[in-house]
Amino acid sequence: MDCYTANWDPLGEAAYYRKLDLYSMGWNLKEDLQDCLVAAAPYGGPIALLKNRKEKSPSSRPPLEIYTASGVLLASILWKNSPVVHLGWTTSEDLLCVQEDGSVLVYSIFCEFKKCFSMGNEVLQNRVLEAKVFHTEYGTGVAILTGAHRFTMTTNVADLKLRRLPEVPGLQKPPSCWTVLCQDRVTIVLLAVGQDLYLLDNTTCSLVTLPGLSPNAGSYLRMAVSFNYRFLALFTDTGYLWMGRSHLKEKLGEFNCEFRNPPKQMAWCTRSHSKQRAVVLAWDRRLLVAGHGDQCIQYPLDEDSYLVPELGGVRIFSRSTHEFLHEIPEASQEIFRIASMAPGALLLEAQKEYEKESQKADEYLREIKDQNLLPEAVRQCIEAASYEQEPEIQKSLLRAASFGKCFVDKFAPESFVETCRDLRVLNAIRDYQIGIPLSFDQYRQLTTEVLLDRLVLRRLYPVAIKICEYLRLSEFQGISRILAHWACYKVQQKDKSDEEVAQAINQKLGDTPGISYSEIAARAYDCGRTELAIKLLEYEPRSGKQVPLLLKMKRSQLALSKAIESGDTDLVYTVILHLKNELNRGAFFMTLQNQPVAMSLYRQFCKHQELDTLKDLYNQDDDHQELGNFHVRSSYVNEKRIEGRVASLQNAVDEYYKAKNEFAAKATEDQIKLLRIQRRLQDDFDKPYLDYSLHDTVYNLILEGNHKRAEQLYRDFKIPDKRFWWLKINALAEQGDWEEMEKFSKSKKSPIGYLPFVEICMKHHNRHEARKFAPRVAPEQRVKAFLLVGDLNQAADAAIERKNETEMSLVLSKCNDTAVAAKINHAKAQLGKK
Repeated sequence: MDCYTANWDPLGEAAYYRKLDLYSMGWNLKEDLQDCLVAAAPYGGPIALLKNRKEKSPSSRPPLEIYTASGVLLASILWKNSPVVHLGWTTSEDLLCVQEDGSVLVYSIFCEFKKCFSMGNEVLQNRVLEAKVFHTEYGTGVAILTGAHRFTMTTNVADLKLRRLPEVPGLQKPPSCWTVLCQDRVTIVLLAVGQDLYLLDNTTCSLVTLPGLSPNAGSYLRMAVSFNYRFLALFTDTGYLWMGRSHLKEKLGEFNCEFRNPPKQMAWCTRSHSKQRAVVLAWDRRLLVAGHGDQCIQYPLDEDSYLVPELGGVRIFSRSTHEFLHEIPEASQEIFRIASMAPGALLLEAQKEYEKESQKADEYLREIKDQNLLPEAVRQCIEAASYEQEPEIQKSLLRAASFGKCFVDKFAPESFVETCRDLRVLNAIRDYQIGIPLSFDQYRQLTTEVLLDRLVLRRLYPVAIKICEYLRLSEFQGISRILAHWACYKVQQKDKSDEEVAQAINQKLGDTPGISYSEIAARAYDCGRTELAIKLLEYEPRSGKQVPLLLKMKRSQLALSKAIESGDTDLVYTVILHLKNELNRGAFFMTLQNQPVAMSLYRQFCKHQELDTLKDLYNQDDDHQELGNFHVRSSYVNEKRIEGRVASLQNAVDEYYKAKNEFAAKATEDQIKLLRIQRRLQDDFDKPYLDYSLHDTVYNLILEGNHKRAEQLYRDFKIPDKRFWWLKINALAEQGDWEEMEKFSKSKKSPIGYLPFVEICMKHHNRHEARKFAPRVAPEQRVKAFLLVGDLNQAADAAIERKNETEMSLVLSKCNDTAVAAKINHAKAQLGKK
């Protein structure tokens, strides 16, 4: 670490800046960067170059090349579309190519076309003069300046919603400079026309004045917004640089530059807790870092360079080098400043002396401990290590932190362990072959999950898996997701057979939790490898994932088999309805014939939804029994007129006879006969009889006093005597026609006996009529009959006459009459003597 501060350049009294060498670029460019359209993705992302951009002829096909940040070529294509005005990267590292006609083409980092969208008809008609790609909390946006000097914008290319911004009054030529700002969650455009600044929001165009602006500032030529959209800088034709906050209400500082010609690029170089925020200005052979006052840092440029605003600094690359300009963090300043007595600096010296086995180590430690600053010293060393690019310096600082924490009581090791772990990951991805030069702050902002996604996007699967294993991420968080991406990439390679690829994927993935073979199969199908997709689906354990993709691939027979095997009726119905819409009627029925389970379920569906189809199914199968049932249901559900119902029932009779089901046929014929009779009864008596059962029809006839009609039905339908007698005495009792009941009881011997007469009379609270029938009850039921009517004396006589001790005891238990009780007791005593 000799001369560690040699590349530190002061900016003001408290801040230092330095340029770190990231890579010697390996792309061997022959063109100057100024002859190319250039776009570099943030967070150490890839670099896109569209060469020979000055050639505007329709036949020219400039090469589009994408490199890593270290200059390793990822992919290239020849541009065959309309001329490109601007290149930019989305947050997911897709390349946006904005063309003159207003269409935006989206490519992956391997130059694979993904999609295209248009910025609207107005842009198409007026062409694109300038464009900018920007990033907000809503996603990646695109702003367009058209040939009509109007702005069109979308704030999220993933959810395209175009906004046409208001017109600037009197604008006859393109603005000298413009940029996109984000204020209060609203995306707006700031543009300069000479010495005037205009803000365009959704509805209005307003003239704005910068606070603290010098009266001799001049016309605006360049403007730049910071990486986090919080700060704004403007450069004028007098060399005046204004710096302030992007809400345009606060000035941070100003700088007067000796150069009047506008810089090629401007970018903010700032970090959180910055002591001196700065703006970087790049000319052809000069780089200037301007602070808030008169201080600045100047660097000579040997080659044409390009600035990339980053979180915490600015990346600067040329044809041969790639550097990172940033403000020295406070912890590093405290430790490495010449003659520093900060606790971190003393701890670093103590560790060095300890390695030399010198007693000075103890002296340094005592000095720190006497001030109670040992925890602060450890913290400074850990923090400084996190900002270093060189592994040797990282190790030296971390060794000092490890040495110091041994002398701190109850030191929480989490920060030390996490920093060591994160630095190891960062050193791995900064490697030249990988080329992702993330800083510690950028890595924390980006998160491990996003970094893994970017490694997978670059198809660096082994590196991503190693990081997952090292960080001990769960299967679902890391390895399984990476393996799934690897498998999706594998199916795109067509140098091996479907069988070989499927086996290779299965051997690699196995039953890894979180892996969805259906997603991999879907990718294979999208790549035109249908047979490979089917083979991969064999490894998918969830039928619910297999079936939809099989249907999409038009493998309906296989989808139906898989659905039936799953036992999920909803899934089977899904396939059946898909087949119904896809196949003609005959082919559909033939398909179901080979799958009895599917046919059965489809019949159930037709019973509720498609009765005509159900009839066709029964006819196709010559299922006369079910056809008969169908006609019976149809007569009651679909037919309203009696003639139609009778006709349907007659069809049912014919089908039942064909099915050799004579019982059903006879029952249906009886129903036809009953319907016709009920129709006549309804016409004769003007009362509803249709749809009554035979029982209810007879019952209602008796209630209404139509005994002859009731008896006619009794004879015609051969109603059993017992059933008819029960019907009639119940109806007569309900009607209160006791005289007719008594007359009916004497018409002939009752097939149901006379106890029912007694019970029905008592049910209707007519004890007087019940007493008439009690003596006619059979001897074995007579005691019960007399008890029902409350005649205990007669009940006792009947029990004594039958010499039935059980019946005598029953009467005795209900008896309140002493004379009757004595008579029963005497009879029981006589039985006892015998």
